Amino acid sequence: MIKPSAIAIVGATCSGKTQTSIELSRLIDAEIISADSRQIYHYLTIGTAKPTIEEQNACPHHFIDILNPDEQYSAGKFAGDARIVAEYIFNRGKTPLIVGGSGLYITALCDGIFDEKIDDSNILHRVQLEERLAKEGKEALYKELSELDSDSAQKYTDQNPRRIIRALEYYYTTGIPLSVAHKNQMNKVTTFATQLFGIEIERPLLYERINQRCIEMWSNGLVEETEKILSMGYSPELNSINTVGYKETIAYLSGAYTKTKAIEKMQQSTRNYAKRQLTWFRKNPNITWLSGTPASISEEIFRRHSDGK
Repeated sequence: MIKPSAIAIVGATCSGKTQTSIELSRLIDAEIISADSRQIYHYLTIGTAKPTIEEQNACPHHFIDILNPDEQYSAGKFAGDARIVAEYIFNRGKTPLIVGGSGLYITALCDGIFDEKIDDSNILHRVQLEERLAKEGKEALYKELSELDSDSAQKYTDQNPRRIIRALEYYYTTGIPLSVAHKNQMNKVTTFATQLFGIEIERPLLYERINQRCIEMWSNGLVEETEKILSMGYSPELNSINTVGYKETIAYLSGAYTKTKAIEKMQQSTRNYAKRQLTWFRKNPNITWLSGTPASISEEIFRRHSDGK
């Protein structure tokens, strides 16, 4: 049975993902699943560059403004929740359009995240392996792992003792090679396929857009938004707030930065974040990279999706 196909649009911040997704939604009957680890939070609007009300009205959006800033959320939780929403979208004859720059969220949803946690209440195997490491050395444990789980051993050619012990502990606790457990879980990830498209943009233009967006965020009320969030009692140390944009703005409000320095720091932090995003996505061979305007990219995605390519 052929799996139904969703579409994912990924790329660095300021690459044009939102505009492209809105253009594409005009060509296909789609609903957008936002894969952004910060846009899920209420009140964090300007600093996370959420789609505008007009953009959200143009196409239904999911996973925007679903949590308060002090609530915890993970890539694994997102993946489970998003799969349910995607199935709901499919069941109504529409196409899920996954859009975002949070690489871990995209990976969790499309490829799965393997949770190798085991019952820590019985640490006997770990203690024994730690003792053997001290007496026999990592080479002996690596040889043992090669015999019990050759696939995992091939991944650990650096013979990192912590990873070797973890893999052996998993085997001795569960009776299953870690690599086999990983493959079994990945095979159960989704009931639908996903066509992945990345937006290609020249680095100088990307940085120019980033610098300009940071200035516009300040002009559009980022300082006031940050003040409001803090006045509601939310700690600046929260993971949702202690991030690019808000972190620099809070430093400005505390007197640590001037306005000019805060904006410069924000621009630099955002450029660094964009680099990390691209590094993450470049590792995925399943992403088809496209360049052009939001309209031309959306038309190309539509064509490829229609052709099943």
